[in-house]
Amino acid sequence: MAHHKSAKKRIRQTERRTEVNRARVSRIRTYVKKVELAIAGGDSAAAQAALQEAQPELMKGAQAGILHKNTASRKVSRLVARVKEMKSLA
Repeated sequence: MAHHKSAKKRIRQTERRTEVNRARVSRIRTYVKKVELAIAGGDSAAAQAALQEAQPELMKGAQAGILHKNTASRKVSRLVARVKEMKSLA
C-alpha cells in the first residue's frame, strides 16, 4: 500500500480513470455488437444504421486512448466490408 500522499492520489486517480475507461469500452462493445447482430439477422437497413452509430464510438475510443487508432480503424473497416457484402447479396 502506498505511504506517500502523491502515491495515494495516483491510486485514486487510477481508480477513477479505470472506471471511466471500462464504461467506454463497454459502450463500444455494445455498439459493435448491435452491428453484428443486425448482420447476423440479415437486416441490411438496421446494419447500416447500427454501423453509422458504431463508427463514431470506435473513433472516439481511439481518440481517448481506449483503443489503438489502427485497431479502431481495422474494426470499422471490417464492419463496413461485412455490411457492404450483405447489401450486395441482397
